[in-house]
Amino acid sequence: MEVVFILGPTGTGKSDLAVAAARELGGEIISADSMQVYRGFDIGTAKLSRSEMGGIPHHLIDCCDPRETFSAGDFQREAEHLIEEIAGSGRLPIVAGGTGLYIRALLLGLAPAGPAGRDLRDRLRRRAEERGIEAMHRLLGRLDPPMAERLLPVDTQRVLRALEYRIGSGRRLSSAIARNRFGGERFEALKIGLAIPRAELRRRIDRRVDAMFAAGLVDEVRGLLDAGVPRDAKAFRAIGYREILSYLQKEVSLEETKEEIKRATKQYAKRQCTWFRREPGIIWVEAIPFETARTEAIKLIKARGVGSPPCN
Repeated sequence: MEVVFILGPTGTGKSDLAVAAARELGGEIISADSMQVYRGFDIGTAKLSRSEMGGIPHHLIDCCDPRETFSAGDFQREAEHLIEEIAGSGRLPIVAGGTGLYIRALLLGLAPAGPAGRDLRDRLRRRAEERGIEAMHRLLGRLDPPMAERLLPVDTQRVLRALEYRIGSGRRLSSAIARNRFGGERFEALKIGLAIPRAELRRRIDRRVDAMFAAGLVDEVRGLLDAGVPRDAKAFRAIGYREILSYLQKEVSLEETKEEIKRATKQYAKRQCTWFRREPGIIWVEAIPFETARTEAIKLIKARGVGSPPCN
């Protein structure tokens, strides 16, 4: 079963390229973005508008209430079903997004949980509540530095899971993933990565954050809180949203908030570049100009080719 993956760091044009490829090749798009699954979290996650989707079916966007938690395991199950359904209808499944763990879970499966049970899990959660998740992330940095590098310091679920695996099994989760112990890829996958010069990526991130504020990101967060979404909801851990929460609590100024979002987004993009550099089999195409990327990507889908390294 042939599946196309369009990958790369935030701000490289993955969503637009996926729409262009789907329109020309008769495809449907499965989003591999861990935050676009949440309804109402639109501006800060850079969701495409209905008009930007161009009539192309998009899946795993706005599929989850923000009071709930959507995991990599949930993504794996849902995406597998969607791929079978889309391919079965004679259309091309296109998975587009920058959440590397979701893509790896879909292709290879998830690492098994460590042998420790609920007692260790509860102890780790209590310690996180007492000391803060940032302290737990620093602990993970000592016990499993590569895994800590991949995870946001505020990603409670994944940080604690990595600690549980490390402490319970005595092994690093990053090493388990790198050894690809979970079987071969489930699909015949063409992985296309969008490469972009680092300086241009940083400029794009600055412009994107400015545009988010102009589009009403602060009001979006206020509206979500007014609608009853709790401040500790997983969706509010996303870059942009957690900083706005601090701003609304009068902890920082609006300008400081904007600059912090830009800084955090650039750090996240750097981690994405590191992750995808380690992902085997990606064919890299230059993201600029867009028309060149579009032409090259469609050519690759029709006949495999070679590319250049990411984040040069």
